Amino acid sequence: MNKTQFTRRYYRNPKELFGDFGYIFSQRKFIRKTMREMISDEFRERLMMVVTEVNGCRYCRDFHLKESLKSGISEAELAEILEGRIPKDTPPDEYQALAYAQHWAENNAQADPQIWQNLVENYGQEKADAIQLVLQMIRMGNLSGNLVDFLLYKISFGRHGLVEDEERFSIIK
Repeated sequence: MNKTQFTRRYYRNPKELFGDFGYIFSQRKFIRKTMREMISDEFRERLMMVVTEVNGCRYCRDFHLKESLKSGISEAELAEILEGRIPKDTPPDEYQALAYAQHWAENNAQADPQIWQNLVENYGQEKADAIQLVLQMIRMGNLSGNLVDFLLYKISFGRHGLVEDEERFSIIK
């Protein structure tokens, strides 16, 4: 990878940003239920870290690493996520969702329909929708944070806004 190029995903046009924002805004009542009743703090942080690892947002990564540790996720588990793997100690009832989240993020929020259907069959429609909502929320944060870095990169003529690969792993000591 050429470290002089900005390669992370970011919002490339207002339509994409407002589309994601509109979806999340339309789900505001479901957000409360999702966060309070349907998805535990640990599960939510695992989902968010998997998506953030794929999208590479340094702001979300730093914030959610701290939140993950507070929620009880181990440093070893986080290190595996930062290496792009689903942790071997993932609770069995969360593994499929984390694999879906990784697939979804790697495919720029476009999941294979069969993989989505498998998620629905495994978790039920409402919980699958809650998982999807969490993924959409962290994607919006990731792409917004990366957009800030892209703008920094552009206005500094490439001197700022890039994140070295080594920095990604330095937060966990």
